[in-house]
Amino acid sequence: ASPSPGASPAASPSPAAQAAPAAKPVAKGSGKLNVLASPQLPWIQAQVKAFSDTFGIETNFVRKSGGESLAQLRAEGGRPTFDVWWGSPVDSFISARADGLLESYVPPTAAEIPTKYKDADGFWHGIYLGSIGWAINTKRLGEKGLPDPKVWDDLLKPELKGEVVMAHPATSGTAYTTVMTIMQTRGEDKGWEYFKALHRNIFQYTKSGAAPMRMLDGAEAAIGIVFSHDIFVSVEKGLPIALTFPQDGTGYEVGGMALIKGAQNVPEAKQWIEWALTPAAQEIGATAQAYQAPTNPKAKVPKPEFMQVKLIDYDFAFAGANEERIRTRFLEEIAPAPND
Repeated sequence: ASPSPGASPAASPSPAAQAAPAAKPVAKGSGKLNVLASPQLPWIQAQVKAFSDTFGIETNFVRKSGGESLAQLRAEGGRPTFDVWWGSPVDSFISARADGLLESYVPPTAAEIPTKYKDADGFWHGIYLGSIGWAINTKRLGEKGLPDPKVWDDLLKPELKGEVVMAHPATSGTAYTTVMTIMQTRGEDKGWEYFKALHRNIFQYTKSGAAPMRMLDGAEAAIGIVFSHDIFVSVEKGLPIALTFPQDGTGYEVGGMALIKGAQNVPEAKQWIEWALTPAAQEIGATAQAYQAPTNPKAKVPKPEFMQVKLIDYDFAFAGANEERIRTRFLEEIAPAPND
């Protein structure tokens, strides 16, 4: 679970005197870096500490969901607080590039990343993969005699009223990936009909994509729509949580990273981007119970089964080009509607 982000970046522990770093530090920089990050908080903390310890750069961060991050960059209008944006589905990065909010940078390590996981012009680079899954509180489902969902339409059954939790697509990249999964497989008209029907069964729309797990862990609801890697932490705790995937196909994300246009600490930002594409950097997540699959083929995949499911042919370009329109319509038409 991630706390609400603060107004200013949180500093990592200042690196103490240490052995020579494994890679040469950047030259002529400020020695500081501000990171806007969206993955799980423990992973962000581990990633920031590793970078700071390696390069001796004072690295600060704020954690915000994907939609919130994009909204902040837009609001700052080319005068960004941050230097690097790390994490969030690349749908948002595609939108940010179209808005002129990103700067192209192709580090040497980008050559190790498959073409399909990076922008052809270097405006963003994929750092991890994750599939949408369902978290099932098996105890609550069984005690209430609720149907076990197998396909997306099963979530619309009237018996599941008030039992489904998902994040709000206006703030969450996870939820936007979920919306796009339905839109891209059914078409927009039927997609909107689906979410109007699903709304009747929604217990709550959360701010961040991983937040539904708090309600599933506490048995406040029976089903959560989240990225599969966010479910496994609860499974490891021994809670009555099962991970399952819709049999009719699910969407997935490529988590992105980019240099923010107008960044104040460009050399340090470029150092982060170059480093974050290496196998060693991409394997840090698993040490913090973040089980996204790395994009670098040389990195160890912590939970390969998360991507060995029926995936839809997700159109990232369409998702990015239509993000603001789809988020706004959901905010105005779906979420405010009564569901009693």
